[in-house]
Amino acid sequence: MIVLGIETSCDETAAAIVRSGREILSSVVFSQIPLHQPYGGVVPEVASRSHVEKIGGVISDALTQANLPWSAIDAIAVTYGPGLASSLLVGLNAAKGLAVSLNRPLIGINHIEAHAYSPFLAPTAPPVEEAFPLLALVVSGGHSCLIEVNSLTDYHTIGQTLDDAAGEAFDKAAKLLDLGYPGGPAIDKAAAAATNPAAITFPQGRVQPDNPGLGTMDADLCASFSGLKTSLLYRLRENPPQSTADINAIAAAYQAAIVNALAERCQLALSRGHYRYLAVGGGVSLNRSLRQRLQQVAAHTNTPLLLAEPRLCGDNAAMIAGLAGAGGGITGLAALHLDATPSLPVGQPN
Repeated sequence: MIVLGIETSCDETAAAIVRSGREILSSVVFSQIPLHQPYGGVVPEVASRSHVEKIGGVISDALTQANLPWSAIDAIAVTYGPGLASSLLVGLNAAKGLAVSLNRPLIGINHIEAHAYSPFLAPTAPPVEEAFPLLALVVSGGHSCLIEVNSLTDYHTIGQTLDDAAGEAFDKAAKLLDLGYPGGPAIDKAAAAATNPAAITFPQGRVQPDNPGLGTMDADLCASFSGLKTSLLYRLRENPPQSTADINAIAAAYQAAIVNALAERCQLALSRGHYRYLAVGGGVSLNRSLRQRLQQVAAHTNTPLLLAEPRLCGDNAAMIAGLAGAGGGITGLAALHLDATPSLPVGQPN
C-alpha cells in the first residue's frame, strides 16, 4: 500500500509518501523556525497561516519527489492530534478534501504514536510486528512520555512529564541564557563546548505519589521540570554568568539534569517490564547526550535500542504515512468524521 501522509500539528508543514509502512518514497518538510525565531517560540496564528500558504506546494512536491501520479496513492493519512488546533485543522481539512476527491480511504493518526513508530522507518529496524511489547520514549517540544506499546493499536502511557516537556524546558533555558530559538540544539551545542561539565549540578524534580495528575501512572516513572527551570532562574539572578565558559557550564548542567531524568525513568521501566526493544523518537531525541545515555541504559538492561534517524526525529509526515501503512490509526467512516483534537491522548480507541 502506498500512503500519502500529511503533518501540520505544530510548526512544520510536511507531506510524505511511504510504501508498505517502511519504504520512504518522498519526504518534504517546510520548517517555520525562521518565522517564529523573532518571538522566541511558536505563535499559533503565524503557524496556521503559514500552513495554509504552504500545504498545497508541499503535497505537490512530495508527489514530484516520489515520481508518482495521484492514481498511485492508495490512502491518505493525517495527524489529527495532539497539537495546535488551528494548525491541525489545515492538514486535516486538506487530507479530507483529497480523500473525498480521489475516493481514497482516510486514516487518522495520533502524532505521538507516530513518533513512537518512527524508529521503524530505518532500513535496519526489525519488522514492527516482531518488536512487541516495546517501550517507547517520545521526547519533543510539547511531549515527553514513556509508552508501553503492545501493538500498533494498543498503547499505554506509563510515565510522562507533568508540567514542561523536555523540549519546552530546553527552550525556556535557552531564552534565559540568551542562546536563541529553538533551545534544544542551542543548549546541546553549548553543553558540548563546556570544559568542565560536572562543575555545576541542578536538582531533579520528583513527582509525589499523591499528585492528582498521575492518573494510573507511577510517580517514579513521571518527571517534573518546572523546579529545574526555577533553579536555573535563581542561579542566574544570584550568580550571573561572566563568560561564554560560564554559560556553557550552566547549559551542560541543565542538560544533564533533563537527560538523567529521562534515562533513569527508561531504565526503571525496562527493569520492571519484559520489553523486546526501547524505541526513541521526537525532536529532543536528536540530543547527543541523551542518545549516549540511552545507549548506556540499553546496554545495562540488555535491551536493543531503536533510535529514529536524525531526519525523522523532528515532526515529519513519513512517520504519519508509515504508521498508517503498517496498520495503525483510525480508518473507515470514523476517520472522515474526525476533528482536530489538540489534547488527544495516546491510546485513543480505534
